[in-house]
Amino acid sequence: MNLRDRIVLNPEVLTGKPVIRGTRIAVEFVVDLLGQGWSETQILDNYPGIKHEDILACLQYASQQLKSERVYPVTA
Repeated sequence: MNLRDRIVLNPEVLTGKPVIRGTRIAVEFVVDLLGQGWSETQILDNYPGIKHEDILACLQYASQQLKSERVYPVTA
């Protein structure tokens, strides 16, 4: 899956946060719903503008961001 087909960053939409293409639904919002225990079915029923592939793209985007995160030890 090509994330650019599903996830976009536009400074004029939600101040540039990554969103599902054609919506104002942020990746972080979808990931947060899943983290709160919402099922995919609940998300799709409540937000009919998105599809199963959009939810997968949100998770893939979040995964890529976490993989690129670097943590450096602090020395005292």
